[in-house]
Amino acid sequence: MAALDLSALDERLSESEEKEYWIHLDTSARLDKYPAKQHARAAAAKLGVDSGLIYLAGAPTTLLEDSDQAVPFRQRRYFYYLSGSNESDNHLLYDIHTDKLTLYIPKIDLQKAVWGGAGSTKSEAEELYDVDSIAYLSDLETDTKSWWKTGDGKLYLLHPIQSHAISSLGISSPRIDATTLQSAIEQCRVIKDDYEIDLIRQANKVSADAHRAVLEKIKSFENESQVEGIFLDTCVSEGAHNQAYNIIAGSGGNASVLHYGKNDEPLAGRQVLLIDAGAEWNCYASDVTRTFPISGTWTKEAKSIYDIVEKMQDTVMSRLKPGVHYRDMQVLAHVIAANGLLELGILHNGTAAEILKAGTTLAFFPHGLGHHMGLEVHDVLNIRISKEDKEERRFAASETNNLHFQLNQPDLNGELICTSASSLAANSSELYATFNDSSICMAPAREDSPTLKEGMVITVEPGIYFSKYALENHFLKDPVHSQYINKDALKKYMDVGGVRIEDDVLITKNSYENLTTAPKGADALRIIRGEKEYPRFNEHQHSHSPSVAYTEKTKENAKSTRPSQSQAPATETIRQRETEQAKPSPSPIRLISATTPSGIKYYTSESGELNLTWKEIDESMMHIPARLLHDSSSKEGDCFPLSKEEGLMGGFPFGEGRK
Repeated sequence: MAALDLSALDERLSESEEKEYWIHLDTSARLDKYPAKQHARAAAAKLGVDSGLIYLAGAPTTLLEDSDQAVPFRQRRYFYYLSGSNESDNHLLYDIHTDKLTLYIPKIDLQKAVWGGAGSTKSEAEELYDVDSIAYLSDLETDTKSWWKTGDGKLYLLHPIQSHAISSLGISSPRIDATTLQSAIEQCRVIKDDYEIDLIRQANKVSADAHRAVLEKIKSFENESQVEGIFLDTCVSEGAHNQAYNIIAGSGGNASVLHYGKNDEPLAGRQVLLIDAGAEWNCYASDVTRTFPISGTWTKEAKSIYDIVEKMQDTVMSRLKPGVHYRDMQVLAHVIAANGLLELGILHNGTAAEILKAGTTLAFFPHGLGHHMGLEVHDVLNIRISKEDKEERRFAASETNNLHFQLNQPDLNGELICTSASSLAANSSELYATFNDSSICMAPAREDSPTLKEGMVITVEPGIYFSKYALENHFLKDPVHSQYINKDALKKYMDVGGVRIEDDVLITKNSYENLTTAPKGADALRIIRGEKEYPRFNEHQHSHSPSVAYTEKTKENAKSTRPSQSQAPATETIRQRETEQAKPSPSPIRLISATTPSGIKYYTSESGELNLTWKEIDESMMHIPARLLHDSSSKEGDCFPLSKEEGLMGGFPFGEGRK
């Protein structure tokens, strides 16, 4: 075939006769390499320098203490991020000024080759890894000294302890920086590129298959160890030889132990099984938790708890998109838990607001809502709020934003729209201190965590647990909490143990995508019972807006996934939305002034200006802290109706100044 004349391409394409053209791409490099060079450049950009040398050491081959058996190899994650090498005893240098990434590998050792395998040769490493040069480990010292004499900038190390080894090369400490590289790489790692996302998808696919295998066999199992066994068997059979973390397979009361790991107790007489297990694929993690009745049929008590946890997850996930403060979602999950436990009678003698202020829901939901995930299951734990995020928070706090509160008073129909975020924003610092403390939460749910951004992969893992030890030895002995816990009602739920639902979620440009496809809810029950699974569309690609119509794009994204039991088939969802949209919207009630010592002022088109006292607000309205409702995409006049089912707490505000 003759070469294509690009200059005449437009003319040829405009011809009526259809023609076929082939474009041939020729490259000496593999197209499926892990993007190590891209990551190295990104890390250098975060360092904010034009010159310098980055040094990272891979994991060495080591033996167990007092043994000739090797420690199972696990590559150092910061090294892997800039190299893509999962081989032992590798090192790397990245010259920022010359943009040269060099991987150093050991020479082939005869004894190692015979006993454990040779490792990559230079030519093999060039094919495998996205680096500029492959050199032998014996050249590392010489190359480092050469750069030191002729290069500019600092030598960047991951940890200060490495400075001692470098000092033996005659490199003085003033040009060594062992404090900024880790943070720079973490700022890069927190945003996943397409290659990384595909690895996480594959890890989730294997995990989904393994969770499905557990569901298919659970009724024939007698012990938790069999659950762990079939999960591992499925993962290894599909090529995932490593788990992202130790498998948790807890039945009954063991489900209340967050990181239970014995996995060796009988299943007989237990209501539910909680399995938290995720495969690793090419060093990238998945993190999936499912809870289900061992018999395939819920008890009344277990189903009630599962429904609350499901609502916690569904509500939080429906609000995920760039710009959201995940710490607010942590509080929101506690709000929903408080209302749900109040309805069951497990909590009593107070409003949701009072119970939340006391922190009593921590007795049942004692951990963070989620964490970053990637090369580690708990990824980039040290990520902190950036200068840009601080400015974003300042702007959000001072700028006029529309915040909406649904009225629950008989003679007032509609929503209250607050046009001043600072005037009605409840002081949430007490709640943040209670629920977003670093001893409870990991990034991004901590108070000092950045807002969610496109490309982040996080977990959403609410849970409710009945820890006998925690309840009996702490919460029921503390009058601050015991006044709100109904001991008689609690007894009925202790045998449930615990419920957790966990999915891995990618933050997209305008919304989120659920990367986890393991069956849950009604789909899981059908598998346990041996019934047919019904293919339905799920939240694989969700819109933040509940009114966005179903599209062919949604259908394509959902082809290989299974839905949450709370979601209806697409056609049913469309009919439901059409019905909801057909309902007349109430006339909004616009707040026109800031809070006053006695209450607030607002007006309606029908009644003009009205006053509402704090007592009337308490009795007629239900609120959540205004930060939870902040939506930068809102326009003046927009309505954002809220309901008790969404987890609104009674009582307002939490801040001072209320009379």
